[in-house]
Amino acid sequence: MSTLVPLPCPESQQDPEAEPQAGAASLLAATKRLLEMIAAGASLTDILTNLCAAIDDQNPDMMSIVMLMDPDGQRLWPAAAPRLPCEFVKAISPLMIGENMGSCGTAAFRKERVILSDVATDPLMSDLPAGMRELVLAQGLRAAWSQPLLSKDNEVLGTFGLFHDTPRSPSARELRLIEDAGHIAVIAIEGERSQAALKQAFLEVKASEQELRGILDAIRQTIVVLSPEGTPLYANRYVLEYTGFTMEELVSGDFRKHFVHPEDVTRLQAERSLGLSRGVPFEAEYRVRRKDGQYRWSLIRYQPLCDEQGRILRWYATGTDIDERKRAEERMHNENLALREEIDRASMFEEIVGSSAALQRVLAQAARVAKTDSTVLILGETGTGKELVARVIHRMSGRTTRAFIRVNCAAIPPSLIASELFGHEKGAFTGALHRRLGRFEAADGGTIFLDEVGDLPPETQIALLRVLQEREIERVGSSHPITVDVRVLAATNTDLDAAVESGAFRKDLYFRLNVFPIRIPPLRERMDDIPVLVEYLVERYARSAGKSIRNIEKQTLKLLQAYDWPGNVRELQNVIERAVVLCEGETFVVDESWLKACPRQPSKGTGRQVTTLVEGEKALIEAALAETHGRVSGPRGAAAKLGIPRQTLESKIKALQIDKLASRER
Repeated sequence: MSTLVPLPCPESQQDPEAEPQAGAASLLAATKRLLEMIAAGASLTDILTNLCAAIDDQNPDMMSIVMLMDPDGQRLWPAAAPRLPCEFVKAISPLMIGENMGSCGTAAFRKERVILSDVATDPLMSDLPAGMRELVLAQGLRAAWSQPLLSKDNEVLGTFGLFHDTPRSPSARELRLIEDAGHIAVIAIEGERSQAALKQAFLEVKASEQELRGILDAIRQTIVVLSPEGTPLYANRYVLEYTGFTMEELVSGDFRKHFVHPEDVTRLQAERSLGLSRGVPFEAEYRVRRKDGQYRWSLIRYQPLCDEQGRILRWYATGTDIDERKRAEERMHNENLALREEIDRASMFEEIVGSSAALQRVLAQAARVAKTDSTVLILGETGTGKELVARVIHRMSGRTTRAFIRVNCAAIPPSLIASELFGHEKGAFTGALHRRLGRFEAADGGTIFLDEVGDLPPETQIALLRVLQEREIERVGSSHPITVDVRVLAATNTDLDAAVESGAFRKDLYFRLNVFPIRIPPLRERMDDIPVLVEYLVERYARSAGKSIRNIEKQTLKLLQAYDWPGNVRELQNVIERAVVLCEGETFVVDESWLKACPRQPSKGTGRQVTTLVEGEKALIEAALAETHGRVSGPRGAAAKLGIPRQTLESKIKALQIDKLASRER
């Protein structure tokens, strides 16, 4: 194999001006370029060298290497290592595999990832040739991590290794980087093997058609043979196993409407027509239906077979599963959105400032439950910092590197809440022009925070119950379940016990949410935290306003501690910001009239009394009916005025026993 010869020293290795293009966006772009190189038939050495360069660009202190297994199965040969020192690369050309043969040799032997946190002391370096450890250390390589490259049949194809110039273990992000790089390397290696097998089959033109089909059937990759016009003539056995279709179904003229995702059919037809007309290799990405009904993204490469005059005799379409890469791109996009939202909400962090016993109990509960995947119900009045406690739980959990998605259930119209949470298919309702992922899919692998969960409409409560029980969702307009791995944190400022009794909230859903309840104390129950909060907020707003406030009047502090704070920390924040704006000296003072003007509210559990909520809702509906003279539907009806669907309003009228006829007589 030409890829098993010792590597030359690349010129770029000596260029100190080259700066890495760090970041997820550059890595995604590099991944796309690598897949394009694979589709275009680039050499394996070029593909693997570009892969290592893309990984090296993520961190100037990392150096990557891809080693390929010798046909004898006993040795590894460097195939790409653009940044590693030439002396080191020559010394391991080849490298024997074994139990204590460094990170790469041991990973190939064990068929599992190997982490050497310190090359100088790790016993896995003990069987290397004499002087090898000293050579490694002399080249400034102190940590080595290696991932075996395994085929679908668990055959060792080689290894992907990362070296670092300081003793350390890889972070979670670096481990994902190693896995992703290994996945791309396997695609490239197996792609070359498949192409080599195809070329070998084409050269043996004297072999019978049955022999050729036998070769194609032996390749564990989807292969479809097409006529010069693109009509399917034959599909190998792996295609039939993958799709569950018969050969007759696959070679029929309308197979694509059963085989390809409906949203991709029109685009695929246009791309195929253009590619076939040009007569040169091309590729397309679309979703293919597996025999279990699940659609997965595939990269299909079309390769023409020509005669001596250049006329196309056949097209060969080979497919590679790229669903993991597509999901990774989508997940990264969602996590970036979540990160922007988290940055935007960073100004709320002061709500968790304090050292009172009440607050410490909350944080202790959060720490205990964070390491589990248990559902948490966070109870507390408005402005107490329920979302911040949810974020603390997420950050302390094993999902901290994944998305934290927040949903304010009370701020979304009831008619849109299902689509917002679970997504919708194209054409699911008027205005659904494209397929849209919901918040649960965006949070896959991470955490979703359902704020004001008590305001969910009944039909959405049923769907949420299914998510908690089955870990599955269905997009609006679809009947295909989608498995999601999401931790659910919920919050409410209402009394769900009373809501269950009144029928406004499902009892079974309440039990599913109330696995681990955490009650956030109102500010009036943690008065010891007010001095710390005041000092923190005064400093923050003074700095923002460009003022120097050095003292806080003692009478002001007593006044703030004597007040009931019905709006909790959010109200305290607003009062202090206003006082800082009006402050003209270096002493912070609050106008006593601001607090006297605010009504006191005694603590009642988690906030509003349920009787007030029910009666308030009933009064609101009766007022809307009176204004519309009892009309429910239509643009001037009560449902439109209240901003809810007609069916929802009808059900509430029935549940609250409201007399619509009385409204007409007014």
